[in-house]
Amino acid sequence: MRSERVTVSLPADLMAEIRTAVGHGSAASISAYIAEAVAARQLRERALSRLADLYGGPPPDDELAEARRALRLVPPAAAV
Repeated sequence: MRSERVTVSLPADLMAEIRTAVGHGSAASISAYIAEAVAARQLRERALSRLADLYGGPPPDDELAEARRALRLVPPAAAV
């Protein structure tokens, strides 16, 4: 895959967490960590777009909340 160099500014606390993840081997590099995060966001946005197509607009908030709970995408305290 072809790569392109870009410059971004991130909050220092996020960079500290990214560096920790790389240091612990959770990501191969800072670039890999950020590429994975961007890919995850794009996947989420495509999924929401498909849902909007199925519903004829944005899915109802209560159904999105239920799906997030079912998929364990929210902490238990937030699911109340």
